[in-house]
Amino acid sequence: MPYHEFECSKCIPERKQHAVIKGPGENLTDALPLGYLNTIPGTISERGCAYCGAKHVIGTPMKDAIHMSHGPVGCTYDTWQTKRYISNNDNFQIKYTYATDMKEKHVVFGAEKLLRQNIIEAFKAFPDIKRMCIYQTCASALIGDDINAVAQKVMKEMPGVDIFVCNSPGFGGPSQSGGHHKINIAWIDQKVGTLEPEIKSDYVINYVGEYNIQGDEEVMMDYFKRMGIQILSTFTGNGSYDDLRSMHKAHLNVLECARSAEYICNELRKRYGIPRLDIDGFGFGPLSLSLRKIGLFFGIEDKAQAIIDEETAKWKPELDWYKERLKGKKVCLWSGGSKLWHWAHAIHEEMGVEVVSVYSKFGHQGDFEKGIARCEEGALAIDDPNELEGLEAMEMLKPDVIFTGKRPGEVAKKIRVPYLNAHAYHNGPYKGFEGWVRFARDIYNAIYSPIHKLAYLDISKDEIPTDKGFSTQKMISDVNLSEEVVSSPDLREYTGKCNIIPDLCKKTYPDFPLKK
Repeated sequence: MPYHEFECSKCIPERKQHAVIKGPGENLTDALPLGYLNTIPGTISERGCAYCGAKHVIGTPMKDAIHMSHGPVGCTYDTWQTKRYISNNDNFQIKYTYATDMKEKHVVFGAEKLLRQNIIEAFKAFPDIKRMCIYQTCASALIGDDINAVAQKVMKEMPGVDIFVCNSPGFGGPSQSGGHHKINIAWIDQKVGTLEPEIKSDYVINYVGEYNIQGDEEVMMDYFKRMGIQILSTFTGNGSYDDLRSMHKAHLNVLECARSAEYICNELRKRYGIPRLDIDGFGFGPLSLSLRKIGLFFGIEDKAQAIIDEETAKWKPELDWYKERLKGKKVCLWSGGSKLWHWAHAIHEEMGVEVVSVYSKFGHQGDFEKGIARCEEGALAIDDPNELEGLEAMEMLKPDVIFTGKRPGEVAKKIRVPYLNAHAYHNGPYKGFEGWVRFARDIYNAIYSPIHKLAYLDISKDEIPTDKGFSTQKMISDVNLSEEVVSSPDLREYTGKCNIIPDLCKKTYPDFPLKK
């Protein structure tokens, strides 16, 4: 059997089926971990909840709306400013976060009045913003607050405002992916088709599953515009609330992140007959193929090819320079979601790195199928790993770098493994031809940076003593300070500039003559 059992998880035998090692000649059925299941109790999962998947991943990249959480303040704080979903309206959606701040009394007596008050206050505080998205949390769902009814009443009282309600409590799915589904369906049920757009081109698309991380969307929009394509809406990075109401008039849905947004594409095809075309903005080969597919759909292949030729000639030599220096380096691709398979083959083929592991905290079986199929033999695939399993995997695989999120990345740094932020990027954008070179540069810098080599130095064994010289605050606060140390000229000079050290000195040596 291909299953891999972690030493740290032997006390939870069910975890064995959630990790596999891809062996020689094995097909996907032999090497597929269980995924998108309820979290096994005791595993200390680091997954996001369904509310997080709805608000944090898909909702808040929408740039011109107030995003209100109906629940305790901790829920909205956890989903605020944790990704670089930038926008061209001075990042309004990143600057502010809104919560009804439910307390125990509201759980007992209800919080609909509180919600109505918060909605009105938010609109009055930002009179130029006329749109709002309200997100249900576990607390408001469990007590049965009718958020839709409250929203309808406020819209009648305040003509000109429009409110979208997403009923996606944290327990609404095994992971954040459950929230992706709920907000996709809620948006098309409530808002799509409620506004008619102005069509300016013979080629009109919705760009779906794009969140404008550090400007990703702007890169792709530039390519589309150079092809003569009108982008009706972007779901949802840098997307406008009203533009997203008019998604039903596009000729084609161009889908980037299938894990988070395939649901709305499928419904748009079912209800409005709009075809879906999956694309990939990462890597020279996949991106070139994607632009050709869009060009083929509209009959403008020549425009697509002109962009490919121009960008490839400009950036391929630089990518090849990095490939020579990254060849054979081992990478853990712990990005989750669609990047698990968007990146796996592209970074191997175009940058020369070896993908030794993939993982996802919320990916479905389809994500693992595509991801594992594009990995080399011997790759370790893990569903919903915890911190201990991640540490054990790194100890076993000894990667040169890992691509992951902030939490696992900080853990990796503690054992001196460099990491790149796969979710919010280090120096993005990473999409597009130039972006892919930028990604290669970040990998190169992460692996070859001398700071990581310095981290292995044990300065306690340095031939030059490290316990002599300038008196530090720690030395001063030590109750065993000698008279020689506290009366040193360096310390006397420093006490004149520091408010903390004199207090420490007075406590230890009341008669110490401090410099005024």
